[in-house]
Amino acid sequence: KMLVKLGFNPSDFDNIITSGDVSHTLLQNNAASIGCQNWDILTNLIDQKKQNVFVFGSGDEDEVYCTSAGWTLSTIDEADLILSRGTFTINDGTTIISKKENEAEYWKVMEESMVVAAKRKVPMLVSNPDKVRPEEGLPPMPGEIGSTYERFVWTSHCSPVGDMTEEKARAYVKYIGKPFREVFDIALGSDDRSRAIMVGDALETDVVGGSITAGVDTLWVVNDGIHGKDVEEKGADGVLDSFNGNEFTYAYGKKVVPRYLTNHFRW
Repeated sequence: KMLVKLGFNPSDFDNIITSGDVSHTLLQNNAASIGCQNWDILTNLIDQKKQNVFVFGSGDEDEVYCTSAGWTLSTIDEADLILSRGTFTINDGTTIISKKENEAEYWKVMEESMVVAAKRKVPMLVSNPDKVRPEEGLPPMPGEIGSTYERFVWTSHCSPVGDMTEEKARAYVKYIGKPFREVFDIALGSDDRSRAIMVGDALETDVVGGSITAGVDTLWVVNDGIHGKDVEEKGADGVLDSFNGNEFTYAYGKKVVPRYLTNHFRW
């Protein structure tokens, strides 16, 4: 539907795969079948038959998504893994807490769950690294849950109680999707990357993913998407400077410069 809305003919595409598809394959320890690598932490859990999962969900068949990959929903106290695939529900297999129905309870349980999980160093799989949705107010997305959980893990085990660092804490969170490696490995394979270009509106996922992770040219769509309002106020250069001055992004301190800019994306 989105492709048609943007003016594309879906039949022009050889294949379409989402970060949710890739994450589902990793949950089955079968990433090689689609052209990327498994996550060692997940592989070890599956080998030990430790497949209890606590879900921050979308509310759209979260349990089916997990059970069809061989996982059982569980409480945070018994979970071997946290799956972040949405920001609308919290599901432990028995109780579903909906942000729409009780937002205060949703945020309360989320924080309590992160505290418990961080102390246990429960790993988290994030099936969509986007941090904000391009809507009014830029509401949070699963990537924001992941980055918040990293800080919980770090602060729960840093000095003086342990030797955890921010970098070490990142090892407990696996992001699948732009700007991380797996989706680019699948999309590009062994193709000549000089003939590829990454097009997108988000500096943190699209431009970082294309320029830093994949090493391809990037086209930044400046007036549409999540930076549109800021571009109106600061200009494209001002937004880019602000982004590059922020250490808390997926660029992890590296500077990004898109190769090309366009005001709008029209096919």
